[in-house]
Amino acid sequence: MTISVIVVAAGSGERLGATRPKAFVDIAGKTLLEHALSALNDVAHDMQVIIVAPAPWVGAAEDLGRAAVSPRHAVVVVSGGATRSDSVRAGLGVLADDVTTVLIHDAARALCPPEVFTRVIDALTAGAQAVIPTIDVVDTLSPIDHTTGVTGFAVDRSALSIVQTPQGFSRKVISDAHTAHPENATDDAEIARMAGHNVMSVPGDLRAFKITHPADLERARLLLGQAEDLRVGIAADVHAYDDHTPLVLGGVAWPGEPGLSGHSDGDIVLHVICDALLQAASLGDMGTLFGVSRPEFDGANSRVFVDNVLQRLAEDGFTIRSVSCQLVANTPRFAGRREEISGLLTDIVGAPVHVASTTSDGLGFTGRGEGMAAFAVALVARHGS
Repeated sequence: MTISVIVVAAGSGERLGATRPKAFVDIAGKTLLEHALSALNDVAHDMQVIIVAPAPWVGAAEDLGRAAVSPRHAVVVVSGGATRSDSVRAGLGVLADDVTTVLIHDAARALCPPEVFTRVIDALTAGAQAVIPTIDVVDTLSPIDHTTGVTGFAVDRSALSIVQTPQGFSRKVISDAHTAHPENATDDAEIARMAGHNVMSVPGDLRAFKITHPADLERARLLLGQAEDLRVGIAADVHAYDDHTPLVLGGVAWPGEPGLSGHSDGDIVLHVICDALLQAASLGDMGTLFGVSRPEFDGANSRVFVDNVLQRLAEDGFTIRSVSCQLVANTPRFAGRREEISGLLTDIVGAPVHVASTTSDGLGFTGRGEGMAAFAVALVARHGS
């Protein structure tokens, strides 16, 4: 194998609003990484495929890579660095001895078709030392002063292009360039230019856009014929105070506060969130699934319900998009732990969860201090339905 493809998959996914690294976000039943790798199976060359993943995700990347990539390709997985350039250098460090041609591809360009890989390889075979795929700029471009918001005259776009990946290089060119210029750069073509090399272009493809923001994910799903089927669930719950029970609220203990009555630990926040998720997915309700007719849940930690509901949604093909919960109570003073609880539940659910609290200004049973009420709204999606 004289060709190696380094697939950079170490991005955090922060701008995507994801709770996991970007390359491991799902679209249409596969991760971005799997989509990016699948194109390589239709390229008419045997290749070494190097996946650069975040250190905690190396094992997952190895499993996904070996399942997604044809056996004719050799798969290697390494952990990435603090910057994109560091991650690329980690990939360059494990090139097979006989590799002479290196392609560097972003897993975020998950829908790049195989013909773009072929065009880059063909240009390198014809003698180019550095090659990038590009597409024409179709929008008007204008400089802007971000301090004042004032824009300048439009830039001549005929002399500009949009750069994509995979970017291809001779092994010596890109290895030497990264050694000579260890600073971070937005792409590897820039590193090659710093080292004095000309970078040629071949036609890219509109499908090779970079998935960066949530709207890009939706665009990708539409291209795959997997538009989201969005569903909303709304739920309400009430619990009376019980001085003989410890308070568990939002998955955490509240020492010294009166607890809540209930079949389980009385965690009204987890209960109402579970109910909203079940309502959104039309999978029943808390009372039916976990109510008093189920003695095994007597006194149970409500996290059991959350895990059960998450499993039910996953098995039925649903992905949780977001959850909001509003607690109505005089006590405890919730604001000081709001961020803690919202963060904890976001990690558990795998999607943004926001929990807030208010009072009823002395009205009703909550105003009289007899108990709590909670309301939740859940947004879930099912793909390909």
